[in-house]
Amino acid sequence: MKRRTFRVETAQVGRPLGEVLAEVLALPGEEVARLVDVGAVYVGGRRSRDARARLDAQQVVTVVLEEGGVSPLAPAAAPVAALRVLFEDAAVIAVDKPAGMTAQPTEGRVGDSLVDRVGTHLGRPAGLVHRLDRETSGVTVFGKSPEATAALAGEFREGRAHKRYLAAVGPVALPPSGTIDLPLSRDPSRPGRWRATRAANGIPALTLFRVVYAGPDFHLVELLPQTGRTHQLRAHLTALGAPILGDTRYGGAPRAGSLAAPRCLLHAQALEIAHPRSGSPLRFEAPLPEDLALYFTAAGLVAPV
Repeated sequence: MKRRTFRVETAQVGRPLGEVLAEVLALPGEEVARLVDVGAVYVGGRRSRDARARLDAQQVVTVVLEEGGVSPLAPAAAPVAALRVLFEDAAVIAVDKPAGMTAQPTEGRVGDSLVDRVGTHLGRPAGLVHRLDRETSGVTVFGKSPEATAALAGEFREGRAHKRYLAAVGPVALPPSGTIDLPLSRDPSRPGRWRATRAANGIPALTLFRVVYAGPDFHLVELLPQTGRTHQLRAHLTALGAPILGDTRYGGAPRAGSLAAPRCLLHAQALEIAHPRSGSPLRFEAPLPEDLALYFTAAGLVAPV
């Protein structure tokens, strides 16, 4: 990724963002406006889409000029798939997040995010209450008002949201079912990774699992996280010696026999949660994506319900 970062100097204080960017980057005003419009500009760590915004002293401005060798101004290679809505009413919308899409905008990614896509669908900002990793697919729920968002967030925070994931792992010796009760902490030797171990002062994390298929080339596992920690399922399975296939960060194999693992094969299949207004139970289910469905087909199984 190529980016330019600078701190607002005295002579730039109070001036419009677009005007200062044109000077610092030595770019035409229309090109600067496009960078702002596509979400490639961050002020104080927050994405800014207002070229007229006045700058304050000592603010840090970052412009993503290139990501993966491609300019954010380059035409899109192909249109993205339509948003798959699983459920929608006046308070809640649940969607099926595709693998490869971030849950929310980040400084390192200038493409669209799931919260952006849902906001576009709604015509107003969507209330994000939980996040899936970029490569993880499946059910994600949003609130459609501040009150609904707060209520949904409380369901997750208090552990009342029930989640079911499915994953493909290598052919390791796992018991038919069990509990993984290992705290999580950042791995100091590998930035971006979490480790599941009692040897460090980590945060509590609990996962129930069940092996739904055990074959010579791969296993299929159902995962029921009882807590919602960052990388919890990926780190817990790695601690058992069974990293998820395609999860390169945690050592997952890129294929199993004749089947490829083009990404971390983890899917948030189902979510049960109380409706933020009525309190009645809601259940959402996302169908298996094609890459993981191939493993279930090879095993002669359908996804558990």
